[in-house]
Amino acid sequence: MHATLKKSYKIALVQMKSSTIKSENLKLSVDYIQQAAKKKVELVCFPEFQMVYSPPEQTAMELSTIAENAINGNFISTLRKEAKRHRIKVIATIYENMDTKGKKKIDHRVSDTAIIISDRGDELSIYRKLHLYDALGFKESTKLIGGDKIERPVKVGIGKIGMMICYDIRFPEMSRILTLAGADVLAIPSGWVQGIMKEEHWQIMLKARAIENGCYVIAPDQV
Repeated sequence: MHATLKKSYKIALVQMKSSTIKSENLKLSVDYIQQAAKKKVELVCFPEFQMVYSPPEQTAMELSTIAENAINGNFISTLRKEAKRHRIKVIATIYENMDTKGKKKIDHRVSDTAIIISDRGDELSIYRKLHLYDALGFKESTKLIGGDKIERPVKVGIGKIGMMICYDIRFPEMSRILTLAGADVLAIPSGWVQGIMKEEHWQIMLKARAIENGCYVIAPDQV
């Protein structure tokens, strides 16, 4: 497998520190898109938890009140407008309230969702995190619902991009499936948890996923 990309393609990786206030993170995101556009960037990729940081003490119900619909929620709608305005592609992440099909919502858990937005403001792909981080004292499944499928890579100028999120990187089968499906690039927005040897784990696994699949890896992280 070999990645065959354009000879010159400018990507911005936003490594931000998201707060618990969604409006602040949206304003910051818009500012970063504008900065990237001024530098003639073609694709800007945000980290996991871009929409909002969810502290451990926050309940599933509290997070659900912050989460939005992936298609027409204000957070993504604003980013779509900015992408179209500046003719720039965006990979964004949100907490997404899942469709309950008219039923009263009893399970308040949300999806950890990544969205690829075209430079026309269209949604090209919506990926919901498959592997929840239930390890080493963390239990994402108390507030999050895991996705149920790997989204096919989509063409985004640079080549075909396959989406993963953070903890997904620890499962090499997923990146192999994506590259066998045609991905030239793996985009992995992350909020990597700090800890002993964690930075080394992060760097080694990013390199491993690139080397073993013969592809590029884009992996912005929370600060």
